[in-house]
Amino acid sequence: MASSLPPLFIVFNAASGSADSDRAMARVHELLNAAGQPHEILAVRGNDDLTRTAVRAVHAAREAHGCVVAAGGDGTLNAVAQVVWNADQLMGVLPQGTFNYFGRTHGMPADLDDSVAALLTAREQPITVGLLGERVFLVNASVGLYPRLLEDREAAKRRFGRHRVVALLSGLGTLLRGRSVLTLELSFEGQTRVIRTRTLFVGNNPLQLAALGLRHATDVKQGRLAAITLQPLSGPRTLWLLLRGALGRLDGTEGVDSFAFDELVVRPRKGARRAKVAMDGEVLRMPPPLVFRTAPRPLRLLVPSPAPAPAYGAVAA
Repeated sequence: MASSLPPLFIVFNAASGSADSDRAMARVHELLNAAGQPHEILAVRGNDDLTRTAVRAVHAAREAHGCVVAAGGDGTLNAVAQVVWNADQLMGVLPQGTFNYFGRTHGMPADLDDSVAALLTAREQPITVGLLGERVFLVNASVGLYPRLLEDREAAKRRFGRHRVVALLSGLGTLLRGRSVLTLELSFEGQTRVIRTRTLFVGNNPLQLAALGLRHATDVKQGRLAAITLQPLSGPRTLWLLLRGALGRLDGTEGVDSFAFDELVVRPRKGARRAKVAMDGEVLRMPPPLVFRTAPRPLRLLVPSPAPAPAYGAVAA
């Protein structure tokens, strides 16, 4: 049966994931051709060309009344979503990264064949995205220890390969070595707090927050954002927090504070000209104050259609 989707313009980050990129692109092309789905694959070989390629895809999709699809990890999806959201176009995803929090949250399988099949039967659904300044984030954004953790993780992946065990061990090493402390002024919900923390983490992904055992996963499902701060702790206590997080029991742990919000203004007390910020796995520098908020309009996303209910009287296999 031919697909009923509009033409797809697929921004395929050949540097994302551990699978052979050329083989993966060929497989996507084969599956879409077999389904009679009009498409064009725009390959990206490095992050420097990612935004330019996404802009090309958006222009092509607008002219053809089509859809832009991002194929890659969460960082690739973020870069494409920024351009697509700005243009108020329709977007789809083919997850190809390590953790794939965004794709998994919205029902897209990690397996390439399954994700293409899910895309072919997808429907449009508006979803809430976060903004830091005017930049979109889909999963999380943070300052402090977490950006350093991501930089160390990427260095470890380049050396040892893109595997979850490498990412976890690298993160453990960063947590144990990290000693820097931030003093931040936080303004939200009509109140102001001054805190000392190793990191400020803002989450927009209920799956990731639920995996840590944080109650604010429910708030994020309802269209808000969640902030998590980590007090300065010793090495053994940091390890204890890591274990609690791995077991999904971080909520209520001493040294961890969390709250939900719609807008949060963050001012470093030391007056730094630029703050190192991590957004969906990518690290950049931004001038303070840092304003985190829910976007004023949703991202138009293709999500898998729900499975049809079994016919009355059907016998389960």
